[in-house]
Amino acid sequence: MTGYYDIILGLIPLAMAGITAILYVGGFALTTAIPMASVVTVGLIGHAMFVRAPVDPVPNESPTQQTTQSDPLQTAD
Repeated sequence: MTGYYDIILGLIPLAMAGITAILYVGGFALTTAIPMASVVTVGLIGHAMFVRAPVDPVPNESPTQQTTQSDPLQTAD
């Protein structure tokens, strides 16, 4: 199944190459088109890192499953 981060990883080179080509064909110099396209790719990366940040799921523990200090089989996590 294709997830959000798979789509972002595909869009990064696509946006960089596609926007650079469109701007270059549109009359911008290559030294201008590449930095302008990189702003979009940095925005994609920033969105994936900070807006929809990957987080570890927090397990839900019921009160009867919680371990106490006196439990000899308690593991350190």
